[in-house]
Amino acid sequence: MGADGIFDEMYGPTGSVRDPYLGVSRWLAETPEQIFASKRAQADLLFQRIGITFAVYGNAAGAERLIPFDIVPRVLSAGEWARLERGLFQRVRALNLFLHDIYHGQDIVRAGVIPSAQVVRNALYRPEMKDLDVPGGVYVHIAGIDIVRVSEGEFFVLEDNLRTPSGVSYMLENRSVMMRLFPDLFHHNRVAPVAHYPAELLRRLRSVAPARSEANPTVAVMTPGPYNSAYFEHAFLAEEMGVELVEGQDLFVRDDAVWMRTTEGPRKVDVIYRRIDDDCLDPLAFNPDCMLGVPGLLSVYRNGGVSLANAIGTGVADDKSTYPYLPDIVRFYLGEEPILHNVPTYRCGLAEDRAFVLERLHELVVKETQGSGGYGMLVGPKATKEEREKFRELIIADPDGYIAQPTLALSTCPTFVEEGVAPRHIDLRPFVLTGRDGMAVVPGGLTRVALTRGSLVVNSSQGGGTKDTWVLEA
Repeated sequence: MGADGIFDEMYGPTGSVRDPYLGVSRWLAETPEQIFASKRAQADLLFQRIGITFAVYGNAAGAERLIPFDIVPRVLSAGEWARLERGLFQRVRALNLFLHDIYHGQDIVRAGVIPSAQVVRNALYRPEMKDLDVPGGVYVHIAGIDIVRVSEGEFFVLEDNLRTPSGVSYMLENRSVMMRLFPDLFHHNRVAPVAHYPAELLRRLRSVAPARSEANPTVAVMTPGPYNSAYFEHAFLAEEMGVELVEGQDLFVRDDAVWMRTTEGPRKVDVIYRRIDDDCLDPLAFNPDCMLGVPGLLSVYRNGGVSLANAIGTGVADDKSTYPYLPDIVRFYLGEEPILHNVPTYRCGLAEDRAFVLERLHELVVKETQGSGGYGMLVGPKATKEEREKFRELIIADPDGYIAQPTLALSTCPTFVEEGVAPRHIDLRPFVLTGRDGMAVVPGGLTRVALTRGSLVVNSSQGGGTKDTWVLEA
């Protein structure tokens, strides 16, 4: 534990190097500083050539920038990962069962575990999904679960990303660049591979193809287009899986099927890995002003002519107002205690919780229930008095739109910054895949790092960076 009481991933509570970091510690000690400077410059050049960019909204300097990459990896032992994997699988299984239930019998509502209004009045609930049986009962094919650590064995789930979770391309490119720059480091450390993620993703997507599909189902990645902040990832995953990258204008509905325009004529699409929000999927069914989607897509989906990953209507399960119910959701559907715990959460829609939050805005983190990317958030201890007063007014005006949580002391990892190697706060987003043939999670994930000293906001869209994530093989 650091002098400030914050858990340091490398040095642990005693100040001595923890076992998973012994190889990295030796590497840092034995490598001359000028070598690191040269390698960091090479890494920046590689990422520039690859074209990995992310939009930073509100940044007057430009719409896009390179995501800063830090060459000190974040390391997890095989035992730590095994526990995380069990907890991730448990949580995503429960989330899939919850989504099936709320669009069918709503047993969890009738049992009094979660209020009906929490489901049916949620802006992300889709009545169009009522009584629709999705292939294999899988609603969440790709989940990005944000994990934070506060002590040696204490991991918490910060949030569940179930709609169009992003970041996996950065996980894969981080590893590729590290292996290219430091091959000897991988020779001396047994690091579990992550490069098989695209193959695992394609396998899971094909497994949920409609029953009437051919033996080799056609998969396509559907993107809003090159102006989307995560377009690089859409193109990257399509290329890595060997499937087509399409926009809504490339698809059309005919004969109760979805077809893709190609130079060789129309080709039927069986599975669409969509990176477009529900509202824009079908202008005939959802937002008529959004023309990014495919007219008639919902009708084909409901009739079993095409599969969508993730399913329409998953947002109600990753909404931050649903998050406090996750422990009870796990218990209700699985009859088990959660392996990974939630962060204590106050619901501003409850009078008692709201009073508590308004009294302690200077201590808490406040989030919009439907916010993402670090937007719509107040970090109380770091906020100005004016910022806190603004959020006070927002909460009073729309209490159901906000939750609050304690300011967690996120663990730190050594990071190259201007003053040298220094601890910076990190989180972790593993990616859980689910199909008819079961679940998978590649050993690792996207580690995001808050590059500003003392900052707890790690989001790439808010100026954070990334690290390679190592899971050591047993």
